[in-house]
Amino acid sequence: MELIRLQGVDFAYDGRPPVLRGLDFSLSAGQRLGILGPNGAGKSTLFMLCLGLLRPQAGAVYGLGRACREERDFRALRREVGYLFQDPEDQLFSLTVAEDVAFGPLNLGLGRERALELVDGTLGKLGLAGFQRRVTYHLSGGEKRLVSLATVLAMQPRAVLLDEPSNGLDEERSATLERVLMDSELSWAMVSHDRAFLERTCQRVLVLKNGRLQG
Repeated sequence: MELIRLQGVDFAYDGRPPVLRGLDFSLSAGQRLGILGPNGAGKSTLFMLCLGLLRPQAGAVYGLGRACREERDFRALRREVGYLFQDPEDQLFSLTVAEDVAFGPLNLGLGRERALELVDGTLGKLGLAGFQRRVTYHLSGGEKRLVSLATVLAMQPRAVLLDEPSNGLDEERSATLERVLMDSELSWAMVSHDRAFLERTCQRVLVLKNGRLQG
């Protein structure tokens, strides 16, 4: 099943040259895609377009086989496809780790007891058992990165868009991240500057250059 498709997408930020030009992209269930590209190539922009956080100037976005034009269309897609932002500060906003990780499940309508079960289970998988009462803004950069991922995984998505997921992680925590992802049934598209990490975790690696995906 095709989860996301971008077809002929153009995008430019106000007053700047185009970032994406006629870009085509798709992610289907079972796929694990890596994306490389220089700084400023539009990798994060691509993910934000996929989930309606930005809107293209031309082209079309499809989610779960349907055209996504309005916010309500993207809300349905975001329930199935999670997004790990490049900067954890854009993802974490509650006082404690447990509150941040429980926010998504509670927002989906799960009861508090079930949401807290997901918090405990997800943090445990990521090597963060006992972090529930930790104050979010006191965490290290690597800890914030993994807590951000926990907020995504706790919502039990079918697929995830991961923007530099291993950035700021030491060797041990990077290995934990890799194990958790590879042991899951998730589909994903992943942006990283670490080609070796992409080659270990993805079936195919694409390069975003001159506004289009190659490879």
